[in-house]
Amino acid sequence: MNFFAKGAMALAMATALAAPAAAETTEINFGIISTETTQNLKTNWVPFLEEMSRQTGLKINPFFASDYAGIIEGMRFGKVQVAWYGNKSGMEAVDRAGGEVFAQTVDNEGNPGYWSLLIAHKDSPLNNLEDVLKCDGTLDFGLGDPNSTSGFLVPTTFVFAKNNVDPKTCFKTVRNANHEANALAVANKQVDVATNNTENMRRLEATNPEARGNIKILWQSPLIPSDPLVWKKDLDQATRDKLYTFIMSYGRQGTPEEVEKARKILSDLQWAPFKPSSDAQLYPIRILAISKQIFKIQGDEKMSAEEKKAEIDKLEVEKVKIEELMAKVPQA
Repeated sequence: MNFFAKGAMALAMATALAAPAAAETTEINFGIISTETTQNLKTNWVPFLEEMSRQTGLKINPFFASDYAGIIEGMRFGKVQVAWYGNKSGMEAVDRAGGEVFAQTVDNEGNPGYWSLLIAHKDSPLNNLEDVLKCDGTLDFGLGDPNSTSGFLVPTTFVFAKNNVDPKTCFKTVRNANHEANALAVANKQVDVATNNTENMRRLEATNPEARGNIKILWQSPLIPSDPLVWKKDLDQATRDKLYTFIMSYGRQGTPEEVEKARKILSDLQWAPFKPSSDAQLYPIRILAISKQIFKIQGDEKMSAEEKKAEIDKLEVEKVKIEELMAKVPQA
């Protein structure tokens, strides 16, 4: 080794030894998707985040945005380290924002997940999906956030793409809003039909029973997996350990009084204690997204039969790969 090589190595070693240790994480921004007004979300989330802060020793800040994309982008650019998502937005966070699923919510009434809905005013002449899909251009329709599983992905797949229907030509108007806003718009006869989900209907029963009483359900989807909690992959291990220990023990460990308090806070979020999870919980949502693409291609009148087959064959191969991965996931 020559003199210059030895000098370079010595300098590198000295620099490494002198380099300060990575700064310890002391603060976490916790993203909360905009399923309803920020004030309502704060009421139910702040007590939970305060407990997280107290038990982990980390400063936990609630992070709100006007739409789901704001939380996804917040995680992408390092402004959000942990977040509660729906499955569709969780998938986007994993694919585009360096996220990783580590926990899953559990319904406090024992449901295995939740369901997407189409809702209308109780006095509406609409009674079922067939009435909605007459597509005579007379109805005002409330669609969910584009990154919502139950408000957008599921209904656009199982209602519209499956039936080769374009909402923009089917309805008089189409607007996007969160679950709460869509429910209230239906209850107040501001839109004729809107997407929603069973969890939000339960919440509305508690927060605004009069509005809930003015709503009827026209259609219910197949089961949707419960929501994921996602953290940034680059979050340091010590911080992960603190957060994971809190999430998995909350509502399970402690004195009877502590467990009772935790269960009450979780119940206000409509949850029981969490269970461990991983990115594998998103496999059904990935298959759903592929199915939507297939339906869309099948109904595309601008594509030739050969073009359709070529594109669909590619998607089917991708779908099979995901199904094979799903088959390897241990069943709870």
